[in-house]
Amino acid sequence: MATMKIKKGDMVKVIAGKDKDKEGKVIAVNKKAGTVLVEGINMVTKHAKPSMANQQGGIIHQEGPVDISNVMYLHKGKATRVGFKMDGDKKVRFAKSTGEVID
Repeated sequence: MATMKIKKGDMVKVIAGKDKDKEGKVIAVNKKAGTVLVEGINMVTKHAKPSMANQQGGIIHQEGPVDISNVMYLHKGKATRVGFKMDGDKKVRFAKSTGEVID
């Protein structure tokens, strides 16, 4: 599998699906499934039984996974593709629109 170009903590924009054009911060990345969890995006309703962690139980609203191909990295407020290049002996991500190093 190819390396993930989006990491936890990145700001992304949804480019396809019911939440198209919404933006949010990546909460988690699932490399195996190729999905990401984004704050406030793809909200799903879950019915939870009362447990020690959740004494009340009831209906919980939480983020559902979004395919990584449906999100794009936000660099200075604009969606851009992400590439990799060698910076000396270190591999770094860079924004393809500006050529600037991300991290």
